[in-house]
Amino acid sequence: MASSRSFLRTIVEDLDAARRSDPAARSRLEVLLAYPGVHAVWWYRVAHRLWQVPGMRLPARLLSQHARTTTGIEIHPGATIGRRLFIDHGMGVVIGETAEVGDDVVLFHGTTLGGRSTSRGKRHPTVGDAVVIGAGAKVLGPVTIGDGAQVGANAVVVKDVPAGTVAVGVPARVRPARAHVAGEPVQDPALLVEYVI
Repeated sequence: MASSRSFLRTIVEDLDAARRSDPAARSRLEVLLAYPGVHAVWWYRVAHRLWQVPGMRLPARLLSQHARTTTGIEIHPGATIGRRLFIDHGMGVVIGETAEVGDDVVLFHGTTLGGRSTSRGKRHPTVGDAVVIGAGAKVLGPVTIGDGAQVGANAVVVKDVPAGTVAVGVPARVRPARAHVAGEPVQDPALLVEYVI
């Protein structure tokens, strides 16, 4: 009973995360039926549970490949993903096996959390809490993206990004986030990453 409550709470959290992060989302029902990023996260959660059971890794991989086929989003079942991940639009997102993603992260379409080597062990990024990664960005290797950082659209990140900073360019360079000036409207971080950088 407690496990089914936890499962339902997770579903509602994911639906509400999408509604908070996407101004086009009009209702939970719309997100439930029409958001492939949310569907991919749900498929991942099932595949990840299977991945933890000895002898169930092949079914976990097959399930993750089914999710990739239906959503256009590939999340390896061995990845570790926190709560309320929102993948906006989603097509072309790839999250590798040893990637770790914190809570309240937003990924835009075309994002890759990939590796730079074929060696075993930690080879994918660690993404902190409340990180926003722009469309087409590539975060490669066992780098760390600190809490609250932003990665600009099409950036290629191969070095650590400190918490609260912005990484832009190819290869990405880190700069401080723009400070809020009294009297100016607070800029939505998603707009900053997707359109301004």
